[in-house]
Amino acid sequence: MDGILNVDKPRGKTSFSIVSMVKRLSRERRVGHAGTLDPMATGVLPVCIGQGTRVVEYLASASKSYRAEIEFGVTTDTYDCTGNVTFRGDSSTVNREKLEAVLSSFHGIIEQIPPMYSAIKQNGQPLYKLARAGINVFRQSRPVEIYRIEMILWELPVVTLEVECSKGTYIRSLAHDVGQILGCGASLRNLIRLRCGPFHIGDSITIPQLEEAFRHGYWEKYVYPLDTVLADWPAVVVDEEKEQDIINGRSILLSRGSDTNEPVEYGLYRAYSRYGRFLAVLKFNAEKGEWHPQKVFLTNT
Repeated sequence: MDGILNVDKPRGKTSFSIVSMVKRLSRERRVGHAGTLDPMATGVLPVCIGQGTRVVEYLASASKSYRAEIEFGVTTDTYDCTGNVTFRGDSSTVNREKLEAVLSSFHGIIEQIPPMYSAIKQNGQPLYKLARAGINVFRQSRPVEIYRIEMILWELPVVTLEVECSKGTYIRSLAHDVGQILGCGASLRNLIRLRCGPFHIGDSITIPQLEEAFRHGYWEKYVYPLDTVLADWPAVVVDEEKEQDIINGRSILLSRGSDTNEPVEYGLYRAYSRYGRFLAVLKFNAEKGEWHPQKVFLTNT
């Protein structure tokens, strides 16, 4: 079975533990997730199975949406409610006008410093291991993009936001940074991932539902085709000759009538057989004017 499960990760579970569970239940060795969620976070965790693991990189690069509860007046070393309190401030100094002004400053491309308690590696060592050892190291800021940031509930000291952002964005860091600007401190109290690429919370499956589906043998109905991840990309249908070229890893020329001689975003296309079989990801080679099969998917469907 090749494809993706849209799992609703519960609070307290690690992303790795969900992958381990799916491995055990499906008896499939190749299982991975796209986009780690912290144990305290819940929501959409795409779990890729079989050849679905080969599209993880595309899914991990997709935009994501979150609902975040931020508590003002308290700062922690992890930037969320699981950490040790490092500062307490006066949240009564925050008003809607001030907060809206600060939030607007985070819209667009920003430089964000990852938290110490993160899986980012420095000299081969995850930062969270250094943090647990009491070692605080310099972290290089990284550009991320906030497409939308909106306040949806005001109940001081807790404010609920919805955030749509690029890959690599830490909502914990966003909460911390907002609190620093306002001067009262802030930390993340709750986080739900509403969307990861094409996968939405409303279509996700809970762990009990998934376990029940495995128990009674109908879990495959929850598996999305692996090309679901690439649904927004342009596609081309090839004849039998080009299909064999692609399967054998040979570059192909595409007709001008298909408008594919010019590269699109990233120069990537989906390739299908005449019978609708998903064949490969094609990458445009500008020097040769050819399309090379970057990844070939030999599925049974």
